[in-house]
Amino acid sequence: MKPSARSQRRSANSARSEAGATVRVTPDGRYLVVRGRLCRRSDARLAAPERAALVPQLMTARRAVGRARRRGDTATVADTHATVDAPKRALGERGPICWSDGAPDRMARTTPCAA
Repeated sequence: MKPSARSQRRSANSARSEAGATVRVTPDGRYLVVRGRLCRRSDARLAAPERAALVPQLMTARRAVGRARRRGDTATVADTHATVDAPKRALGERGPICWSDGAPDRMARTTPCAA
């Protein structure tokens, strides 16, 4: 299938979120810029089947957090946040950095890429 003209016009430093909104990617490709904040992207070295298994776990955990928040159940919110952490670490979005070129993890809002 041939890519559409619209998808071809999309810049190299943007990506599409699950909701379809355009999300900026930093020049080094390590972070997404979401509402002015840097979010570490998944480890590019992760095998596709492993990533495909982890993403649904992460999304299920995020939905559980949302349900608990809507109910106003603060204890369950705290517990479900812990279930979000495990798949995020396995995906490389939290925890030790996955690159080895010596560049620091720049998760601050004040970096030029977050502007």
